[in-house]
Amino acid sequence: MQEERLDVTFRAMRLGDIDEVCAIEQEAFTSPWSPSAFYNELTQNHFARYIVMEMGSMLIGYGGLWTIMDEAHITNIAVRDGFRGRKLGDRLLDELQRTAREYGMKRMTLEVRVSNLVAQSLYEKKGFRPAGLRKGYYSDNGEDALIMWADL
Repeated sequence: MQEERLDVTFRAMRLGDIDEVCAIEQEAFTSPWSPSAFYNELTQNHFARYIVMEMGSMLIGYGGLWTIMDEAHITNIAVRDGFRGRKLGDRLLDELQRTAREYGMKRMTLEVRVSNLVAQSLYEKKGFRPAGLRKGYYSDNGEDALIMWADL
């Protein structure tokens, strides 16, 4: 059976995308970011780079990172609920890594819930390796975060 490859495009996130991005945040995370948090990222944080993934005119995913010195820190990455399980997170992460390299980044880091084995598997496939724990990192339940790093 041949795997379906959805036709998606990537572009920089715009202020007009915030409502749709927040809808995806609500689906994906127990402690979603607020619209004002995204607004501040796009208008005030000169280190922030956010991209969206579209299929036609529908926004189906997004990701963000901060570029600090020569390191990129993934802030968030998510795919709309109805589009998960189709390797779109894989493609979104590829695009984030490409974006980081474009900005001259040499390494990339992120935090992921210790219970989120699906995400950890994707990150390991993309070259990320565990590097430590942040105890009680997640405010909703006190869960630890696994810190992962990858060379770009």
